[in-house]
Amino acid sequence: MPWSKKVAPGFLTLDEALNILTVDDLKQRVALVSSTERPTRKADLVILMAQHLEGERLHALWERLDDLQQKAVSEAIHTDDGVFKADKFRAKYGQLPSFGTKKNPWGSSVTPSLLRLFFYSEQRYSSGGTVIPAELRQRLSRFVPAPAAPSLSGTEDIPEYWEQEDKHYEYDTNDDGPLLISRSKVYKLHSKPPKVTATVQRIPINRSAMEHTAQQDLQTVLRLIDKGKVAVSDKTLLPSAATMTEIASLLRGGDFYDLKPKQDRWEQVIGPIKGFAWPLLAQAAKLAELHGKKLALTKAGRQVLSAPPEDTLRLLWQRWLSTRVWDELHRIDVIKGQQGKGKRGLTAVANRRQAIDQALRPCPPGMWVKFDDFSNFMQAAGFDFAVTHDPWNLYITDAHYGNLGYEGYHDWHILEARYVLCVLFEYAASLGLLDVAYIPPEKARRDYTNLWGTDDLSFLSRYDGLLYFRVNALGAYCLGISPTYVSSTPQTRATLTVLPGLQMTVSAGELSPDEVLFLETYADQETTMSWRLNRDKALAAVERGHQIAELRTFLQERDTQPLPETVEGFIVNTAQRARACVNKGTALLIECSTADIADQIANHARAQKLCTRAGERHLVVPVALEEQFRQALHSLGYGMPLG
Repeated sequence: MPWSKKVAPGFLTLDEALNILTVDDLKQRVALVSSTERPTRKADLVILMAQHLEGERLHALWERLDDLQQKAVSEAIHTDDGVFKADKFRAKYGQLPSFGTKKNPWGSSVTPSLLRLFFYSEQRYSSGGTVIPAELRQRLSRFVPAPAAPSLSGTEDIPEYWEQEDKHYEYDTNDDGPLLISRSKVYKLHSKPPKVTATVQRIPINRSAMEHTAQQDLQTVLRLIDKGKVAVSDKTLLPSAATMTEIASLLRGGDFYDLKPKQDRWEQVIGPIKGFAWPLLAQAAKLAELHGKKLALTKAGRQVLSAPPEDTLRLLWQRWLSTRVWDELHRIDVIKGQQGKGKRGLTAVANRRQAIDQALRPCPPGMWVKFDDFSNFMQAAGFDFAVTHDPWNLYITDAHYGNLGYEGYHDWHILEARYVLCVLFEYAASLGLLDVAYIPPEKARRDYTNLWGTDDLSFLSRYDGLLYFRVNALGAYCLGISPTYVSSTPQTRATLTVLPGLQMTVSAGELSPDEVLFLETYADQETTMSWRLNRDKALAAVERGHQIAELRTFLQERDTQPLPETVEGFIVNTAQRARACVNKGTALLIECSTADIADQIANHARAQKLCTRAGERHLVVPVALEEQFRQALHSLGYGMPLG
């Protein structure tokens, strides 16, 4: 058999696995078994090894493995192909088992451990394959217990501070060396190692409880859209910088981070997170659509203004899972090459989001989960995914040196984990499904610093600072963990006093931004604490599709006294007057040359069904009936020039 040919892992037999090994490899493995025999011929070595890999001898070898090695065997034999999946194993157990030790630190030669009696390569001279042959899996399954299922635990509380270690490197000033220029900086190369000083900085952990924040933010954003204040690109549908700043200024608690301008071209800025997400979420859920260069509410968008916010937020999350409006990977903007050829290699966003959605459901509601634990759980439990079919299309800084196709440059923690961070922080948290605990992203995760071209980066993604998250009561409802939504804490509202003169004053508390925007729909602000209903504004709101009944509900919920008769009359009268006229569509205004001709047409059996008299010599014809009206004119012997 040509042993240079690779065998499919699931079909590798024990005989094939042993024969793939060289004589030296076989001798090393024979030395691991309890045998005094030391054959030299390959055929004899294969026979001897096969004898020790069955029955009681096999069981005895299994017993000699350490705990981590036994877990590796258990995990592999309970897969379809018997392959040891290193990434999933490390994610589940925190470390890898020993397959052997290097004979010296500088060489590549390895002395195999006992684990190499169970795992083999599918190809000669290859250390990459690690598979248990088919019949060996069958024998082991008789006594090797099944592995425990991956689990995800949480904690009721988290630290107040995050300890971040900084290292300062001090070189000998007399040690001269050549200069190395890297983008914006010039480095001096030294021949002597530096003196390293480590300091630990305690960074306060910010906590954002998003359950009620998102419900208020939802109303605020929809009211802004209704007022025509949300501008987006007509090509990308992304919000403008001014729009994101205005949204962030009105959101409850603002955005997650302060919006600071760039100080120089090389500085990384975090930028908006919630302010960026909300316009996209509204479009993905078809609550808003582009009119010119600004968003406008759809009919569904106006209806949800008076719907329970938890149901709307659940709808937004479900619609986001399948939308193609946006790929969150684009927000990891230091990773270049995502357009053109690179775009064709990216995987379907819906599949990635579905994996995250499914992985969130085992999270214990009300408990803080460390993001790193969640990331490991996703890999270990089979909720993993790939963001690209071809990482060679992606790069950092330089398409050659910084290419992510190189080994170690496209690992889970570089690509997929950053994508998960974005989905959780920018979308799940903005929608209120998750409470989040975070620090500034600068130096929060340093798992990318070995990549070429990252010397000048303070963070790989603006979401690197997310440390913990918690599925709250709203999240449990939106994710389907709980069939109903029960608010964790009652929401407090400002109290209004509604006066007979159509005036409303704040008597207790403070109006939230979404409440202010609501009142602006129907009233004029007279002072910081008082408003007066405006009939023109109210009529315009109803014309746009608002239900005037929402004004009554809003006022009744905030005033303990019954509404004055004048205010009730204002609401009833507005509802009637706003629908006094009905738009029946576009029509043609036709002028006849004489009043007699207008009479003939208006009274003709065929034409009179298609037109309406409008004055002495004018007729009105619906645009849709123009052709039929012309035919009726022709039957009377008249014509009408084309407009």
